Amino acid sequence: MASFTISDSDFADIKDKVVIVTGASSGIGLATVKRLLTHGAKVYAADLNPPPEPEASRVSFLKVDVTSWAQQLALFKAAFAECRRVDHVFANAGINSTALLTEDDVDENGDLLPPKLNTINVNLIGVMYTVKLGIYYIGKNVDGGSIVMTASSSSVQRFTPTDYTTAKHGVLGLLRSLYGNLYPKVPIRINAIAPSWTETGIVPKKIISLLGPDGFQSPDVVARSVLYLFASPTTPHGQLVYSDKGRFWDTEGGEEGLIKHFGRMLGLKKEELLEGGKLVERSGFLEDVGKGNVDSVENVNGGVEGVKEKVDENMEG
Repeated sequence: MASFTISDSDFADIKDKVVIVTGASSGIGLATVKRLLTHGAKVYAADLNPPPEPEASRVSFLKVDVTSWAQQLALFKAAFAECRRVDHVFANAGINSTALLTEDDVDENGDLLPPKLNTINVNLIGVMYTVKLGIYYIGKNVDGGSIVMTASSSSVQRFTPTDYTTAKHGVLGLLRSLYGNLYPKVPIRINAIAPSWTETGIVPKKIISLLGPDGFQSPDVVARSVLYLFASPTTPHGQLVYSDKGRFWDTEGGEEGLIKHFGRMLGLKKEELLEGGKLVERSGFLEDVGKGNVDSVENVNGGVEGVKEKVDENMEG
């Protein structure tokens, strides 16, 4: 797939927009806040610690634990109360791995302890909270807006930190599942970023040192991809933008993207099934199945095989 470039002219539409950023006080979040302020946005920043100066004096900051629905709700309510709108949301807060599932830690009785879910709760559940709130509050705008989530290059490849990689695969799942439920049905676009190695607090300094000066990128490179997804006149939707030292790729869309490549690999007759629910628009049956409507499945002659035949019929139609 071909890379593309991002220029500052792509950010023109961000001026005067109200943007909520979680994980805003360091790394990619802080770099994005800086970019947003440079291009004239009104920023609501959320994190466990306030951002440094001079950004701290230029944003509205709320201390937010993203695993708390109540705290995230308070953030969105505060932004809407002051500005009467929310235009864009960056669901960015994240932490490093805390569980591999190979641990053999036990309690005082010698029983195996359950896995720690810290990373899942922040990197996936917290993102789901942010996205749900974003859909609700952006939905109050006649002209809509967009949501960008922080995924990872580990969203599309093997990577050994178990809970981190699982959560980032989940973020990609959110992108793919919400693609067909939002734009153009409602004027809300959703996209995600998948940074390559980036100098942030999540990446251990030892790894940065091993990569060498040419082996990683600055957070500002990633921030440019976030603003592009917010404000580009091409109105991107359903994109997963991979960034690597100033180069950018949409790994989901296009003729060489993962969606169409997967369809070709399986030899599907139609690729609509993978294209965000276009099939569902033609078929109430598939929508029922997707919602877990057991009756509609049971009413298909032939049980499971009947369901398969029904899906095949819809793909051919």
